[in-house]
Amino acid sequence: MRQDDRVTDSSASLPEPLPEPAGMREQYVTEGLAEAGLPAGPMEQFAHWFKEAVRAADALHEPNAMVVSTADAEGRPSSRTVLLKGFDERGFVFFTNYDSRKAREITVNPHVSLLFPWHPMARQVIVSGTAARVGREETVAYFRTRPHGSQLGAWASAQSSVLASRDELDRAYADLAARYPEGEQVPVPPNWGGFRVTPRAVEFWQGRRNRLHDRLRYVCGEGDPVWRVERLSP
Repeated sequence: MRQDDRVTDSSASLPEPLPEPAGMREQYVTEGLAEAGLPAGPMEQFAHWFKEAVRAADALHEPNAMVVSTADAEGRPSSRTVLLKGFDERGFVFFTNYDSRKAREITVNPHVSLLFPWHPMARQVIVSGTAARVGREETVAYFRTRPHGSQLGAWASAQSSVLASRDELDRAYADLAARYPEGEQVPVPPNWGGFRVTPRAVEFWQGRRNRLHDRLRYVCGEGDPVWRVERLSP
């Protein structure tokens, strides 16, 4: 075939067009959320929704993933995804390095927000409350349930600190793996542990058609054991 006879696909060299966020929309078709039948407190309602989120695991990856938002002493916010590791009537528990950014911010400003983004179910749970460290016994008990590699990782990572390179982190992990081989007990790092977020408000958000979502929020005053439910405009 002569050079001039070759057919070229000029579109192959064109850059892929950027998606237009303004045109992205989903119509939420759900049964909604009504005040009737709600339990007296938010933790029972959270347990109900959490069970449904776990059952939807095929469509919903890591239902215990939550966005933890904190703020420093000047009110500058930061957010990150953390895994929920326990909840009961006292609140929501997660674990971290106590030298991490979130832990340092909680130390100076204990007010935090949690967000569970269960998008495939058109649901969100938004928690506002205060965080405090859990007891050392609770931290040790949870640490013992972590996989061996995750236990080593808690030692290897000086969370939120600046690294010279990935090699620095990998070398630290390799040294620890040699020191504590599989099957040998790894001590709990002294600067690692849990936080429990005691809720003051818990909002259950259910997507509805035409952006007329259902938003029911449990609220209680400081020291007030009685929760009340209020409906928020979407």
